[in-house]
Amino acid sequence: MLEQLLIFTRGGLILWTCKELGNALRGSPIDTLIRSCLLEERSGAASYNYDTPGASYTLKWTFHNELGLVFVAVYQRILHLLYVDDLLSMIKQEFSAIYDPKRTSYDDFNDIFQQLKKEAEARAEEMKKSKQVGKPVNNNLGRKQGQVQNGSVDGGSKKKSGGESGNDGGDVDKSRGRPLENGNLRNNHVGKGEAPTMINANGKENGASKTGAFDVNKLQKLRSKAAKKTETVVNKVPKEEPKKKITKKNRVWDDSPKESKLDFTDPVSENGEQNISVVAADEGESMMDKEEIISSDSESEEEETEKDSNVDSKKKGWFSSMFQSIAGKANLEKSDLEPALKALKDRLMTKNVAEEIAEKLCESVAASLEGKRLASFTRISSTVQAAMEEALVRILTPRRSIDILRDVHAAKEQGKPYVVVFVGVNGVGKSTNLAKVAYWLLQHNVNVMMAACDTFRSGAVEQLRTHARRLQIPIFEKGYEKDPAIVAKEAIQEASRNGSDVVLVDTAGRMQDNEPLMRALSKLIYVNSPDLVLFVGEALVGNDAVDQLSKFNQKLGDLSPSPDPRLIDGILLTKFDTIDDKVGAALSMVYISGAPVMFVGCGQSYTDLKKLNVKSIVKTLLK
Repeated sequence: MLEQLLIFTRGGLILWTCKELGNALRGSPIDTLIRSCLLEERSGAASYNYDTPGASYTLKWTFHNELGLVFVAVYQRILHLLYVDDLLSMIKQEFSAIYDPKRTSYDDFNDIFQQLKKEAEARAEEMKKSKQVGKPVNNNLGRKQGQVQNGSVDGGSKKKSGGESGNDGGDVDKSRGRPLENGNLRNNHVGKGEAPTMINANGKENGASKTGAFDVNKLQKLRSKAAKKTETVVNKVPKEEPKKKITKKNRVWDDSPKESKLDFTDPVSENGEQNISVVAADEGESMMDKEEIISSDSESEEEETEKDSNVDSKKKGWFSSMFQSIAGKANLEKSDLEPALKALKDRLMTKNVAEEIAEKLCESVAASLEGKRLASFTRISSTVQAAMEEALVRILTPRRSIDILRDVHAAKEQGKPYVVVFVGVNGVGKSTNLAKVAYWLLQHNVNVMMAACDTFRSGAVEQLRTHARRLQIPIFEKGYEKDPAIVAKEAIQEASRNGSDVVLVDTAGRMQDNEPLMRALSKLIYVNSPDLVLFVGEALVGNDAVDQLSKFNQKLGDLSPSPDPRLIDGILLTKFDTIDDKVGAALSMVYISGAPVMFVGCGQSYTDLKKLNVKSIVKTLLK
């Protein structure tokens, strides 16, 4: 039974809802559908499942893109209603016929809906009955087909009586006796009792041509002749001249070797203390505070590609393309969009976007364009690209603004430090980019303290200690083999005592499938409740970005004892300077998690940290 059915505009105006259903929905499934699915370019999915205490709903929807209408049906997930898709398509057809943009009330649609619902339910019942009746028929057909196929194989010694039996035998033997590239027959190494199935008593092969008998001895003779020919050809090949043996050259020792500095570490005194100068003050302004200028190279390249495509289209069919561009197309259909969407999907995948994400994006764009009228002097490819560009900008633009500096000052007024936890897999650069964030905060006169909570990897504490000495900031450490959750808690208490504004917590790298380490991370986040959880990920990853982020979020939710667990709040993308135009990892990560990219690491110095330029990323993806 349907729980609710709504018709509303893309602007959010509800035009009609079924009053006779009148069931009060638990939670807010339709608001969640709009926020988490329709606005996040996931509208290409078949359905959306919504869980709330006491109820589980399935939501299905369809669009009328020309009129800007959305039709949504809600029903209990346990029911598996088969007629919902059919009902939505019929309602879409009938309602679009009476729709008027100036009209806001459609009470007269209730009777039409009841009639359409009865028709859809009756059609679904007929389909159920036809399936139940058709099951034994299909089994009998399968048995008959099996008997025919077995008869054609076992009765190979009999002559073909008709065209149908000959075809059946030919199909079977084609699959078993098809010649391979090397000239041998498939399955020619047969066991006992299998030879009669391939060749009949008269020497004829099943399904062979009518030219005459087939002799196995002839085949063997031909094989032996072919082998002799290959031997003679091999013998005729001229022998290669033996290569001269390369002798190792004697090393020439230089009496006066060049003095080159091999040790780049800092000088150490007799007491073991390092004499480190303040390096951070000399590195200049962080790239986070600089506005990135987008070059016009991408625009010129786009224009060149458009010109090339125009030339190709003129070559293919100048008159037809010109006529279609002038007249326009009545309504875009899925078949019209498929070629352009396939090319767009391939382009996204070459830019390192995960295949699953690229496919979902193309499905969502197809759902938003299907049924729309193509304007005059516009091509389908340019329309699809414009829709994809809007979708990418909408995905990469953060849903909520996270201003760390503003939140730091708000926490300072409350008398507590602002805590940031850095998480991620092994070797992505968590400690290095934590130091870059610390340097950026120092430039804004924020007191920073580091917490060395990577008590697992050898050298992790020393690495963070080196960054802290270079930046002249305090570090809280307890050595190795300690509980990271307790170390972080003591670090936050120490920051409250010494007046630090921000605590940057470094954690051990862990794979998303390592449950003991993921449980320890979940405990650290649960015990300390940080203000920001940053996932540090490489820009080099492709499909693995989806697996990493989805499993990190899943483990943090499943292993946390809290009923409302903390998940990943933001993303720090590292090694961005090594990928050229393969920027798809940013899109994959944001799409799968819904968290924004807050920082981008683009070098090895402390200043090499910048914001994500959404327009630049979108242009690169579609270039």
